[in-house]
Amino acid sequence: MRIGPITLASPVVLAPMAGVTNVAFRTLCRELERSMVGTVSGLYVCEMVTARALVERHPATLHMTTFGPDESPRSLQLYTVDPATTYEAARMIVGENLADHIDMNFGCPVPKVTRRGGGSALPYKRRLFGQIVAAAVRATADADVPVTVKFRIGIDDAHHTHLDAGRIAEAEGAAAVALHARTAAQRYSGTADWDQIAQLKAQVRSIPVLGNGDIFEPNDALAMMAATGCDGVVIGRGCLGRPWLFAELSAAFTGAPSPTPPTLGEVAAIIRRHAALLADHFGEDKGLRDIRKHIAWYLHGFPAGSDLRRTLALVKTLADLDALLDQLDPDVPFPAAAAGPRGRQGSPASVTLPEGWLDDPDDDAVPAGAEIMHSGG
Repeated sequence: MRIGPITLASPVVLAPMAGVTNVAFRTLCRELERSMVGTVSGLYVCEMVTARALVERHPATLHMTTFGPDESPRSLQLYTVDPATTYEAARMIVGENLADHIDMNFGCPVPKVTRRGGGSALPYKRRLFGQIVAAAVRATADADVPVTVKFRIGIDDAHHTHLDAGRIAEAEGAAAVALHARTAAQRYSGTADWDQIAQLKAQVRSIPVLGNGDIFEPNDALAMMAATGCDGVVIGRGCLGRPWLFAELSAAFTGAPSPTPPTLGEVAAIIRRHAALLADHFGEDKGLRDIRKHIAWYLHGFPAGSDLRRTLALVKTLADLDALLDQLDPDVPFPAAAAGPRGRQGSPASVTLPEGWLDDPDDDAVPAGAEIMHSGG
């Protein structure tokens, strides 16, 4: 699959996830793919960063843009609502060689974002959406840095926006589009509507269309592409606690033998490596606090015992982590119960929007106060 000048050996993209897809997790995914199938073939996107915070050089935001020394291509996702700020951020990325690819997220469904007109609320404003995409493309016109766009089906079943968004992004020069096949009202609940990916693919013909939603196993990815005709897949919650999923997907798409799922002992070694990478990135204290949520995902379906799980959920040092992981039975095979959905699901809910947001889809006024950090889409 090609995204502008970038060629991927397998059509697989790691979805940006706040608090997850930092340099430690991406490094781990890449290491596992290389060790299990001999190559790194997909695209691994960093956490979302706010365009304004990037332009203003907030230290925490700049730290989020850290890439590994051998990480290529370097992919950075922007959360943005303002064409002017988008242009400044994209020019900064190009001028300072911060990344090789820019994605823009219009999929976040959380109320604190949509109530200000950001995230999955914004594509409803067609002119503003187009101006934002155009600003990023214009800012990168003199560099080989492709711009891609991710969005949802729409706000709710009465307000679908994905076909307009795909058409506009294509017309404004985006190198690819990705659709999370849920509405904002669904959040992460229910079932992704893959038929909507097929509809988008039928309309957007000159650039790749990627599908996102309910891919938890390699067969899910193959099924989505067969059912929709999409050009690639975006993996979010399916890789939580399973960073080797990208090796399995690479094998499925390239015809290589499928890797054997890890035993509990091998999972423990992966947890150790992940924690060490987080400690290198954040320092041991913050890194070990961060690994706690991952441990729950890693041990999903394994017989680990409630007492040990509780202790691991409070781990503070790498040494303590080693001692606790040594209590796991290394010979336990990967359980069938560990397959399938994982991560947040929740329930559908009405989408909170700014007052009068639905009155005029051609209103291109930048929503006030919407440039805040968000949690993905």
